[in-house]
Amino acid sequence: MVCEDASVTTQERDDRVFLVRHGETEWSRSGRHTSVTDLPLTPEGERVAAGLKERLAGESFDLVLTSPRQRARRTAELAGYPDAEVDDDLVEWNYGDYEGITTAEIRKTVPGWTVWDDPVPHGETPAELTTRLDRVAARIAAVPGDVLVFGHSHALRGLTARWLELDVTEGRHFVLNTATLSTLGWERGSPAILHWNS
Repeated sequence: MVCEDASVTTQERDDRVFLVRHGETEWSRSGRHTSVTDLPLTPEGERVAAGLKERLAGESFDLVLTSPRQRARRTAELAGYPDAEVDDDLVEWNYGDYEGITTAEIRKTVPGWTVWDDPVPHGETPAELTTRLDRVAARIAAVPGDVLVFGHSHALRGLTARWLELDVTEGRHFVLNTATLSTLGWERGSPAILHWNS
């Protein structure tokens, strides 16, 4: 990721970005694409999300961001960050006509479809997703210390790809389960994944 301040080289950076995908919802449990539909967490989703509080204990963050969707905001609250700052750029990939539909159902009419490779009718393109995730990345780069982000599967996977200076569609390679914690950082001056999907 390119730093906003040219006087700070990647060799000098040791800040980290902690990524938390929201807890389970009815649709995430059944594999239905969920972007604009504002679903609550399931009781199990709430239970697992609450366990994040202990896992994040002892960490200190200069900035805590969350998607505006209630599933992300509630996860942030249960994890101990009820005052996380809402960033509209952290919403999930807009799935357009595929909202609420599983990949298996989409592939009945579009064989081999994936959100990373194929059009999403009336939804977002990878270029549009890149534009808003790069705004998030710029906010993170401007913060000297650690940042905590609560969000969604495809958007956080895309953000990870951008952190690694890859095309947003390379997010395909990073499986991200609900209520998991991942950490991005640096390895000898290069952006890196420190921990993933744990």
